[in-house]
Amino acid sequence: MSRVEGVLFDIDGVLVTSWRPVPGAVEALAQVRRRGGPRAFLTNTTSKTCGEIAAALDAAGFDVRPEEIVTAVRLTAEYLRSTYPGARLMLLNHGDIRADLEGFEFDDEHPDVIVLGGAGEEFTHAALSRVLDLMVSGVPVVAMHRALTWSESDGLRLDTGGYLPGLEEASGSRVVAVGKPSLAGFLTAAELMGSDPAATVMVGDDFGSDVLPAQRVGMTGVLVRTGKFRQPILDLAVDRPDHILDSVADLPALLNRLG
Repeated sequence: MSRVEGVLFDIDGVLVTSWRPVPGAVEALAQVRRRGGPRAFLTNTTSKTCGEIAAALDAAGFDVRPEEIVTAVRLTAEYLRSTYPGARLMLLNHGDIRADLEGFEFDDEHPDVIVLGGAGEEFTHAALSRVLDLMVSGVPVVAMHRALTWSESDGLRLDTGGYLPGLEEASGSRVVAVGKPSLAGFLTAAELMGSDPAATVMVGDDFGSDVLPAQRVGMTGVLVRTGKFRQPILDLAVDRPDHILDSVADLPALLNRLG
């Protein structure tokens, strides 16, 4: 990598944990902005709209605009418009993000497509059994992501990716996933940034969902030891991140070295 054109950030676990800033993250992000060049925020957060995420980051001290945020919801909306235009949706998600799915009708009784967002208390046995029954009847399922976990201040939480293999095995059908770790999500984010993937740095706390897929599309991967990072998981991985930092606070120094 001869130069850095743009920087792509994961949010949860990299900049904030439970929407409180990671130490040094606010100043690091400010330094990245002062460097110039495009930046964006690619997140599997599905409990908030882009506007709500920007407001939460602003409250935590970050200077972030809604248009810089690329959520799994935003990517899913684009996929649904191109693949299932005018479809009636059944949405199972933790949080009300329908504002970012503008233009779709929601129908839990007779949906054309099932959309699975982030897991939470809504992912009950009854709700997942209903999803399975519809899948067996031929209703397609689109997942906003296949992330296995997310991080809270008191530990990890099981996310949607933990449920998908069982639904696929029981129904005999495949679930299309749009957000991370889908390679298309990273390429779309780079396109929205106006940044060449080969000149883009991706910063994440999850090697499998953030860093490795970014490296596979040509980005430079930076893994931070905050949020979901667990050393035993990295030790078992065959591939390696391009760079490992203690936290995003160390990113400006790395960008200076990269040029």
